[in-house]
Amino acid sequence: MATRSIAHLTDDRAATAAAQPAHGVPTAGAHGPHSAAFFDLDNTLIQGASLFHLARGLAAHRFLTGRQVARFGWGQLTFRIRGERTGQVETTRTRALSFATGRTVAEMTGICDRVFDDYLERKIWPGTRALAQAHLNRDEPVWLLTAAPQELADIVARRLGFTGALGTVAESVDGIYSGQLCGEILHGSAKGDAMRALAAREGYRLASCHAYSDSANDLPMLTAVGYPHAVNPDHKLRHHAAQCGWPVVEYRTGVRLMRLGVPGGAAIGATAGAVAAGAALRRAGRRREAVDSVAG
Repeated sequence: MATRSIAHLTDDRAATAAAQPAHGVPTAGAHGPHSAAFFDLDNTLIQGASLFHLARGLAAHRFLTGRQVARFGWGQLTFRIRGERTGQVETTRTRALSFATGRTVAEMTGICDRVFDDYLERKIWPGTRALAQAHLNRDEPVWLLTAAPQELADIVARRLGFTGALGTVAESVDGIYSGQLCGEILHGSAKGDAMRALAAREGYRLASCHAYSDSANDLPMLTAVGYPHAVNPDHKLRHHAAQCGWPVVEYRTGVRLMRLGVPGGAAIGATAGAVAAGAALRRAGRRREAVDSVAG
């Protein structure tokens, strides 16, 4: 688990101003160490899907083939367009566990560290990062809650100075992944349950807490706190936030695909990235074949 990091105290007004986009998220509400802030990762803190960027990193280190990365990117696109369907979470879990089985935790942690440097750091939404920093500046705990692997969640939280992170935990035996999960994927109601358990353990008052997410899948988390915020919301969450009077912040620009429920950066970026990664691997394969042919 990432350890707590307390930012240097600065003027709250300056931090709040830095966090305010065109449709600013107010930071009103109870403050203090019992008033934690919980942030989703994908398309809330970063642009797009963290698992796709992890897949790119795994492909670069030969954990995955280019075809597998392309299939993963297409799956992310259809998920964003059609929403979650029966069995989709289970399918994603099976695929994720299949490429991790037999690998070591140390390997995965090292790759996650490089994935942050190579892909995720430049994908962070500056506005969301400023919102998180505003909470840290008030000495409030800030937690990352995500369906992404715990190893990746820990690294993102540590690099950004968050209090800690909760992610999906894959079982390991003697440092080697077994192919099973410890508990559930941290998604939907499971994420809400994990947040409530964390709040009870740490002594947070949920009525005084803030939560930030882009997806209606996170309504179990958002509705459990006193101060929910919709960040780059999908169509369902935007509608729910409007009905409930929740603050909404939108960082995306360019072509809007809200009628399909598609966050443009996530869907287009995932597909383009999958094609690029697959092409790069095919080129590398052709170069190796050429070298082998000459050597032969």
